[in-house]
Amino acid sequence: MSTKVKPEIKEEIEIPENVKIELDSGMIKVSGPAGSNERELRHPTVDIQKQNDKLILIAKNQNKNNKRLLKSFKSHISNLIAGVTNIYVYKLKICSGHFPMNVAVSGSNIVIKNFFAEKIPRHAKILKNVNVKIDSDIITVTGTNKELVGQTAANIEQACRITNRDRRVFMDGIYITSKDDE
Repeated sequence: MSTKVKPEIKEEIEIPENVKIELDSGMIKVSGPAGSNERELRHPTVDIQKQNDKLILIAKNQNKNNKRLLKSFKSHISNLIAGVTNIYVYKLKICSGHFPMNVAVSGSNIVIKNFFAEKIPRHAKILKNVNVKIDSDIITVTGTNKELVGQTAANIEQACRITNRDRRVFMDGIYITSKDDE
């Protein structure tokens, strides 16, 4: 009985001409006109190589787990490249119908005061390399890393989460209204 060796799987990612990529033992550093990103992508069955203006991802043997892993790596690297060419922007709206809410940026936190007339202010963490700007009732979260920008927006939204109330009546809170690339 002969055992067939399954061929390796390859994925290619085009590198735009204004983007620079460095590979250093599993750490991928991407820099471009909008800023820089870095991420650790390491797995024993996946090899990442840079050839001219392409990144080549190679999985050593062909099975569905390696294929899934390869597609995930490709998606992460594509998001890193897109982030250094276009900035990710999330917009959130402050909705306060019952009590006037006061929202301010304090260091690496967002402080939400007077939410449902609570005495203790609520806090949401701003992750590193993410910028937050408050303009009247619109909060703009920007950055080059899609995951960090999305997580910061989710932290803000979750800080105002309401439990044990009818959300159709008590709509106070901060909600994500749009997700864009500039």
